[in-house]
Amino acid sequence: MIRSYAIVLAVTAGVTAALVPLMVRLAARFGAIAVPNDRKVHESPTPTLGGGAMFLGMVAGLGVAASLGQFDSMFESPANVVGVVAAALVIFVTGVIDDIREVSAPAKVAGIVLAGSILALAGISIVNVPLPIVGFTVLSPDLAALVSVFWVLVMANAVNLTDGLDGLAAGVMAIASGAFLLYGIKLDRSGALFSGNIGPLIAVVTLGVCLGFLVWNFHPAKIFMGDSGALLLGLLMASSTIAVGGQSDASFTGQSWFFFAPLVIPVLILGVPLLDMVFAILRRTTRRTGFATADKDHLHHRLLRLGHGHRQTVVILWCWTALLSAFALYPAITGRSTLMIPIAVAAGALMVFTLLAPLVGRKRRALEPTPAEPIVVGQRLEPSADADGSRVAP
Repeated sequence: MIRSYAIVLAVTAGVTAALVPLMVRLAARFGAIAVPNDRKVHESPTPTLGGGAMFLGMVAGLGVAASLGQFDSMFESPANVVGVVAAALVIFVTGVIDDIREVSAPAKVAGIVLAGSILALAGISIVNVPLPIVGFTVLSPDLAALVSVFWVLVMANAVNLTDGLDGLAAGVMAIASGAFLLYGIKLDRSGALFSGNIGPLIAVVTLGVCLGFLVWNFHPAKIFMGDSGALLLGLLMASSTIAVGGQSDASFTGQSWFFFAPLVIPVLILGVPLLDMVFAILRRTTRRTGFATADKDHLHHRLLRLGHGHRQTVVILWCWTALLSAFALYPAITGRSTLMIPIAVAAGALMVFTLLAPLVGRKRRALEPTPAEPIVVGQRLEPSADADGSRVAP
């Protein structure tokens, strides 16, 4: 099974990476170019149709999976897979239209809700929900569909808000989908997932899409994923977490380190984009601006203002995602908590680096000697005067 997952991963990543140059040309033809302005941090016009390569990479990965015998149980009743592809197509088209013409926020939300509704109709919905005191509760079909659509809406917007720096959203979602793939495989091997659950397969396809796109998207980016890619990643991650976390067996998750594992693990793994989204909602609510009003106060913007460089900011947020994923997964997979102290130490070290590294960098630059500037007289370069009045050769 691991070999089959590796094949799907390689094909998805390879197709995604190979199709990016085509998307660059199409973006130039249709005018899907992100032009620098006061709300963005990139310095040159950049194509924004990277989501096209990601969508086709996803289709290629699922197509290869259908030809491998290990995934036969997932394709015997293809409603779930068809539902994911159809929902992905709807949300991808919504994003493409916004990349080219910029649609209104309500129209974009309508497209996301439609995609989530397609998932629910295809049977990918949150059924089992762990509640305090009550325990595991089976939701009614109507409520399950409503909760599932809401989760798709949350995930799509969280990824979209995170997509503010080169490689940030793709890297965060690569780590998150990889971590959730490990959790899904663990549940599957333990018999906690019903036969044919597509959650782990969607997770590996999401990982492949992100890795293939990162080849072109890491700073300095040759292309942006745009809304078409960000919304697509949100939908894929929502599909995977719903299929695994919302439909796992209560007897297994109740014995794991987290009783609320189906809900806690996705939230922790996706902590960076979800936290950024919560802060954005609170910030825009207190300022009485619309939720769709863009600003430059996201987590990555704050790190940039703190003094971190572009790549350093991205890597810091990648590291936080990795630490949250390790914190969530290690006890759930192994049943032990022996790694909690090293994770806490690593988190403390990362926090210290995040806060102090810019201060150290500024102090070091302040101590560096300033080179004497030459004095230009007419067309002749004269030596400049040093502080003691002596001449310094140019």
